[in-house]
Amino acid sequence: MAGGITDTGELYSPYVGLVYMFNLIVGTGALTMPKAFATAGWLVSLILLLFLGFMSYMTTTFVVEAMAAANAQLRWKRMEKHKEDDEDEDSSSGVSDSDVLLQDGYERAETRPILSVQRRGSCNIFEITERVEMGQMASMFFNKVGVNLFYFCIIIYLYGDLAIYAAAVPVSLMQVTCSVTGNHSCSVGDGTKYNDTDKCWGPIRRIDAYRLYLAAFTLLLGPFTFFNVQKTKYLQIMTSLMRWIAFILMIILALIRIGRGQAEGHPSMAQPSGIRNLFGVCVYSFMCQHSLPSLITPISKKKHVNKLVLLDYILILAFYSLLSFTAIYCFRNDTLMDMYTLNFTNCEIIGVAFIRYFLGLFPVFTISTNFPIIAVTLRNNWKTLFHREGGTYPWLVDRIVFPAITLIPPVLVAFCTHDLESLVGITGAYAGNGIQYLIPAFLAYCSRKDTQLVFGSGTVNKHLSPFRHTFWIVFVLIWGFSCFVFVTANIVLSESKL
Repeated sequence: MAGGITDTGELYSPYVGLVYMFNLIVGTGALTMPKAFATAGWLVSLILLLFLGFMSYMTTTFVVEAMAAANAQLRWKRMEKHKEDDEDEDSSSGVSDSDVLLQDGYERAETRPILSVQRRGSCNIFEITERVEMGQMASMFFNKVGVNLFYFCIIIYLYGDLAIYAAAVPVSLMQVTCSVTGNHSCSVGDGTKYNDTDKCWGPIRRIDAYRLYLAAFTLLLGPFTFFNVQKTKYLQIMTSLMRWIAFILMIILALIRIGRGQAEGHPSMAQPSGIRNLFGVCVYSFMCQHSLPSLITPISKKKHVNKLVLLDYILILAFYSLLSFTAIYCFRNDTLMDMYTLNFTNCEIIGVAFIRYFLGLFPVFTISTNFPIIAVTLRNNWKTLFHREGGTYPWLVDRIVFPAITLIPPVLVAFCTHDLESLVGITGAYAGNGIQYLIPAFLAYCSRKDTQLVFGSGTVNKHLSPFRHTFWIVFVLIWGFSCFVFVTANIVLSESKL
């Protein structure tokens, strides 16, 4: 494809793909979930967490199915073009049609019915070998209105996502390193509230320190926007180990305090007022659909890709549940911080300075490895939006302009505000809802319809979702639209009470 839009990149094993997906999903949402659990109640939170995890897995399989259908469409178009070129050549050279062999193993495909061709090559035609971003899939399967709505949703979400990441890392660094007392590493977890105008180091205010960290974050991770996501592979594997260590540490430390009788938490079963925030956090905590093309396409063996994804979701659900339940029983609701790791930076909780700093700075590592993946996804969707068939981008536009318009806006937003609660709530509850539920459901429906039209009603997509009945698509759509109504009504009612 022109402009390198469907370049696959360096291949990696299914297990590396599992690491990538785990790193992508377990990000900011995981660190804000304990606080959301505490405000919504443990029973309501557990039910909603399991249900939204199931819904996210279902829509992930929808996206994988649409990716396979898009690959089949691209192969068929190339085969048709090859057929036309051969016919033109044969008409001038006198070569018989029966002597023509087409690519992808389709022998003499031009003399066979389309359904016969599909059945003969069914093991290959739906293979996912080319990266087709969600934007390109929308262009293939949606009408013009649908494509425009998709791009509006995906761009708003990805920009919000990058702004959250760009703000969360400097906030964590500021919280750990700044203090009016000079010993902040022992006081950040005690519930003390600070203002941005408070001093950090000498004449440097906390807001100044935040912006300095933001500048360093942009200079260190911004350049990844100009390259491919595969260039962070070893960084992803290393930080995946750090994630496991950090989560296990937090769970064990909380269990130790509970076992010693030092637990302070008394969570309620249900708090309806906290459901809206919990919903936004949970949606955000399972978000990966927008980056699936960049993560799954380079996997070398995709035969059991749905099982691989299911394993990832099971592991993530186990971590979320253990982390949240130990947190809400270990700490009082009013002392749980938005970034849960900051609860472990108090000397009364942990006496070992290394562990305090490791957990306090953990958001820096986990978020930093997600930032390049999200940035590359947004950059590729910008390329697809302006792509024209048969055209190529000048080097300056391809290598400079697209990465620049991807990187600059979220950094500017993070420079103006570091209110993570508002950024996560708006991004997850609205744009995240569309990306995680509505768009995958429409992609599955339209790709199935298009596949049957092109290849015949007897065609079977080898990556067909386990939720193949139309009922599941309708169910997801109803759920997604209901969530829009619920969140909007909740916001209106909350504002009216104020």
